Amino acid sequence: MLLLAAVEQNADAPDLVAQNIAFGLIAFMMVVSAIKVVTTKNVVHAALYLVLVLAGVAAQYVLLAAEFLASVQVLVYIGAIVVLFLFGIMLTRAPIKGEEEHTRNWIGGAVTAVGLAALLGYTLIDQYGSSKLPEEVGIGRAEVLSDSIFSTYLFPFEVVSILLTAALVGAIVIARKD
Repeated sequence: MLLLAAVEQNADAPDLVAQNIAFGLIAFMMVVSAIKVVTTKNVVHAALYLVLVLAGVAAQYVLLAAEFLASVQVLVYIGAIVVLFLFGIMLTRAPIKGEEEHTRNWIGGAVTAVGLAALLGYTLIDQYGSSKLPEEVGIGRAEVLSDSIFSTYLFPFEVVSILLTAALVGAIVIARKD
């Protein structure tokens, strides 16, 4: 319904219509995949659904004409983080078929999810209200983004890389007790 309203509103701009349709399709795929990440019993399938969610984020970046961010999303998150998750799953010999039954706590999880969604919605409405986005959206330059990543945020990126390496080494130590 929202997609049809966007199509009718932007009937004079055909490229925006295609962009809105692509956004809707990608967002739908991301939401379905995100739900499957937390509801599937197979941890390998959950990691693969996470790949779909992260690929959807990269596709949204492409729609926003932020190709640099899209390539970083693919290289860092899909190429490194998910591979790290899969290595961790394989090295710790996690149960593949979901041997334990986790359905007894789904009501608490659903209540928490609805509460967090309501809190997020309230926060966004309270902060932005009825203000509109600017008509002309400027396209950022990759130089400015790379300067901020590799100057201002260099230390947090290094800390995260050390943390992920420590987690992988810990998974190997736990898996290789014998």
